[in-house]
Amino acid sequence: MSSTENEYQAGLIKRITNRLPDCIILKNDPEYMQGVPDLLILWNDRWAMLECKKSSNAKHRPNQDYYVNLMNRMSFASFIFPENEERVLNEMESALGVSR
Repeated sequence: MSSTENEYQAGLIKRITNRLPDCIILKNDPEYMQGVPDLLILWNDRWAMLECKKSSNAKHRPNQDYYVNLMNRMSFASFIFPENEERVLNEMESALGVSR
């Protein structure tokens, strides 16, 4: 992961924590299961996964599309990058049953 993507992911974790103060966010090890999304967000009895990219045109690594689609059918999963962040976070909150 590039430093720009690392920086984006670190900031994203802070923004998610601000929106969902009681959530638990776990970072997945890409060496363990290649292609599984970067972040697992646990909220009450629900979960979501996010694959962080530094921009909308960043390359997808092998298996990322497969796992994002599979996990989105199970609960909620998405690619997230600065250009779609607000939309994805709103969709994630809706899937998690967050009430505002």
